Amino acid sequence: MKQGYLFGSAAGHIGTDESGKGDYFGPLVVAGVFLPEGQADVLRELGVRDSKRMTDGRVRAVAADVKRGYKHAVVAIGPEKYNELYGKFRNLNRLLAWGHARVIENILAEVPAETALTDRFGDERFVRDAMLRLGRTIELIQRTKAEEDPAVAAASVLARAEFLYRLHALSQDAGMELPKGASTLVDEAAVELVRRSGPEALARFAKLHFKTTQRVLDAAGAAR
Repeated sequence: MKQGYLFGSAAGHIGTDESGKGDYFGPLVVAGVFLPEGQADVLRELGVRDSKRMTDGRVRAVAADVKRGYKHAVVAIGPEKYNELYGKFRNLNRLLAWGHARVIENILAEVPAETALTDRFGDERFVRDAMLRLGRTIELIQRTKAEEDPAVAAASVLARAEFLYRLHALSQDAGMELPKGASTLVDEAAVELVRRSGPEALARFAKLHFKTTQRVLDAAGAAR
């Protein structure tokens, strides 16, 4: 496994990251950004950093700047599609690999790149196999704390901004605020949703494989 920041392509590299993986409500979003050689300082000047260290408002503002200036791709998997795909893959890492592969493929359709960097979320063969099924070959590097790389950090910002946008839209559809994360507050909101709209509503707004689902159904007195 290659380490460090030296990549095979002199033209630049792709960074990918995801948002929503740990959020009960809302989509899973994977984003990618192509960073040309020599542009790392520009991203830093724009305020790009790991989105987990940024406020929601700052994430939205910086994401708009990144979208204007850089080749990028975003794949958002809404709750209903997410639940369908999870039922197919039966493994979150395989689902993540599918999303990362799609993002990389979409960027490669616009700009040549030889290398892609992503955070380590599982066996890298998952992503490599997904890329091969899509007919793409690229040097794939996975490592922990990949958000230290500017391209990955930029991707994390785009992914979080899209997640926030879609969670807000889902909240409007539900007629109530759907909180971020997975917490007691989230459980309480999910119980209220079930009592308002029935247990079948969870599939439209939440990731059903979370243990949260059974707790919520038990608390709401609904059978699964």
